[in-house]
Parts: sequence; C-alpha cells; structure tokens
Amino acid sequence: MNAPDESQSPETGPFEGNLLLEALDTGDRTLLAPYLERGQRTRGTVLFRAGEDVSHVTFPLNQTTVTLVSRMRDGRMVETATVGHEGAVGGVVSHGYLPAFSEAVVQVTGEVLRLDAEQLTRARAASPTLRDLFVRYADCLLAQVLQSVACNAVHPIEERCLRWLLTFQDRLGTPVLPVTQEILAEMLGVRRTYLTGVLGALQRRGLIAVRRGQITILDRAQAEHASCECYGKVRSHYRSVLGAVYAEGGGFMAVDPTQRHE
Repeated sequence: MNAPDESQSPETGPFEGNLLLEALDTGDRTLLAPYLERGQRTRGTVLFRAGEDVSHVTFPLNQTTVTLVSRMRDGRMVETATVGHEGAVGGVVSHGYLPAFSEAVVQVTGEVLRLDAEQLTRARAASPTLRDLFVRYADCLLAQVLQSVACNAVHPIEERCLRWLLTFQDRLGTPVLPVTQEILAEMLGVRRTYLTGVLGALQRRGLIAVRRGQITILDRAQAEHASCECYGKVRSHYRSVLGAVYAEGGGFMAVDPTQRHE
C-alpha cells in the first residue's frame, strides 16, 4: 500500500486522476483512502479473466484505459465496454469475489488505483452517498454494455468503427488514438483485412487519418454525425445519470452527480 503523496492536491489527494473517485466527498474519501494501492499496468495486461473471482476493483488513472471483452472458444474476442479515468472495472456491479463473466484487458499503459472489493462493499454499506455514486456508475457501465450488444447486432461496420473510436477518444481526451488496426479489428470482431478497407473508406471521407500504430480523428463533429446513434445515447446517459461533463472536443472532464444534465 502506498502512502499518500504530499505533493498531490489536498482536494483530490490519492484520488487524483480518476474522476469517479474525485467526485467523492470528504467523508467518503476517508472510507477508501487507507486501502487504495497505486500501481502501473502495461498494455495487454489481463486484470481478470472470465470465470475468475474478482478480488479487486481497478480505477484507471488519467489516460489508462481498460477494455471489457467477451472471448469466444475459437480465440476471437469482441469489445463490450471501454473504461477510462471516468470509472472502474471489477466488483463494481457485484460485490466482488464472484466469478467474472468477461475479461478485462489494459489497452493504454498507465497508472491505476486498486481497492479490495470487500473494502468497497463495506464502504458502500456505510455511506448512502458513496453507494448512490457507484450505483449510478454501474448503471452507466451496464448501459454501455447493452448498447454495444445492440450496436454489434444491427449497425454497419463503418458506424460501429466510429462509435468505438469516439468512445476511446472520450477516455483519452485526445484525437490521436494509440490503437493498431489489429487491435481495432479484434475489438470489432472482424478480420483485419476487412477493417483495412473500412478505415480506408473513412479516411477518404476525411474523418480519420491512419498511421502506423495510431488512428487520428480529424473531424470529430462529422465523425459523430456519421457514427450510429449508439455513441450519442450512451454519452447522454452518462450525462443524465452520472453528471458527466465533457470537453467541447470530446473527453471526460469531470463527474458531478449533483449536477446531472437532462
């Protein structure tokens, strides 16, 4: 367990870098602060696999990003949700120490905070405001999963691709996305050769630029317009239920459940 960093802002302390934790009031922070562990997670790290007991809640910090995926018997996998510094994975919906249904994989290397799932359960039982915040976040995470399922079933691959890229940008706060075509193809559940043609078409429309190891969103407004309805529906749900605040050009800026937007 790491000691608090005295150089951190007294307003956020050990919670700095995760918007969900920063939204906690002083009393709720005291319930969690002694049990938080800070660490580094590299790209490709598996936080938990399907069937494993989820013992810890992981809070990505800053640009660290985690993807929840469902893996098929033949090895293929499809993304069901993407989580960044606006949230957490593992033991959020349940009380932890229950078998995971999906797999959580780090997509962008960075720091995380970990909390024993039982400690979060105790804190939620002790504080109605903390419990309310995590219930609201769990609802938003579930909305993202459910909308992803619907999106994968009915929308064209071009729209699905833009939805994924825009969601990723919201977690990173930058239009330059460190994602390879191979990884993106896995997330969308398509062959890389097929995705190459899709990205080429989006690039010719001036929506994105593809470089080795990265994809840049060139025109966010047009990308949102060309994306399916799923991106906007989930974004709106985060605003109305969790009080998510977004930057003008995309990206989570804050979580303020007292100022929810209808």
